[in-house]
Amino acid sequence: MMENFPLKQIVEPLLEWFRENARTLPWRETPTPYRVWVSEIMLQQTRVEAVKPYFERFTEALPDVQALAECEEERLLKLWEGLGYYNRVRNMQAAARTVMEEYGGELPADYEKLLALKGIGPYTAGAIASIACGIPVPAVDGNVLRVITRVSADNSDIMKQSVRTRTERALQNIMPADQASAFNQALMELGATICLPNGAPLCDKCPWREFCEARKNNLWQELPVKSRPKPRRIEEKTVFIIRDGEKIVLHKRPARGLLAGMYEFPNTGGHLTEEEALQWVKQQKLQPIHIRKLEPAKHIFSHVEWHMTGYVIRVDELAENTSGMLFVEAAESEKRYPIPAAFAAYTRYMDIRLGNERFGKEQDLGKM
Repeated sequence: MMENFPLKQIVEPLLEWFRENARTLPWRETPTPYRVWVSEIMLQQTRVEAVKPYFERFTEALPDVQALAECEEERLLKLWEGLGYYNRVRNMQAAARTVMEEYGGELPADYEKLLALKGIGPYTAGAIASIACGIPVPAVDGNVLRVITRVSADNSDIMKQSVRTRTERALQNIMPADQASAFNQALMELGATICLPNGAPLCDKCPWREFCEARKNNLWQELPVKSRPKPRRIEEKTVFIIRDGEKIVLHKRPARGLLAGMYEFPNTGGHLTEEEALQWVKQQKLQPIHIRKLEPAKHIFSHVEWHMTGYVIRVDELAENTSGMLFVEAAESEKRYPIPAAFAAYTRYMDIRLGNERFGKEQDLGKM
């Protein structure tokens, strides 16, 4: 258990290892509170390599709190397109507006005040406070929980808030007050690059290899203990790529709920046959002239899975009289309308790319 392990011994080997092995990451170059905040929110549920171009693009377009606070919603969602979990960026904008009103546009150098901002939890508040402001407070995420439970052979369930709180308290007691930034980043780095979440840890490269209890007792496969979440709900959908020449049909999702305010391809519940799909299109006051069935696709959200089938349907003409539908040029949709990655499997049928794929394509064009 953590309480029975001399945790103080992890500090110096960890800091020395980090000085020699820290990755070069764009948000580490100028770790202002704003840049740390943006990076930490983006890194939730998203791999570092995927985040890098998003971070560069986002901070170039919105370089400070004021720019984020004033950004028009569709542009904001377009900058976030492909990252998923869109409430993250909506909460960021709400917090940015609070910072403008209450703190003159500067994120407060205060853990409790950061924690009070919308969308900022204990981990993110700790990361901003320690990395950007040098305040000695812990920042405990999944990486940190994994490395601490492994080194100390603690088999407590890390999904319990009490375990996270106990870990925060233990780290607070050993944190070097003048090296809070390096200490917290080193813990995160160790979990991201050495004590891996999937597959065997790289124990031979670990600064704790001499005293790690999981290594001594070959426990890495059992640790950390993590209770299983409830199974995700399965939703079946039929997705329609409706085209008339270069125009395609989009539909704006409601302002609240899953993927709120994003643009989607028209869709309906269940897996429709071709005949049922044609009938559905006719009910939308459109005249189909050709239909092609597409491959099935799946998209996983935190609590629900979409199991989709799709059809490309060419129609006689698109008239602006179909309720709730928007008729746009396919090229225009790539630049203007934020489409969630849930539909990424079908965007190639309208000759566009989303998120980082689009960003990569623009870079390639720039080299020609």
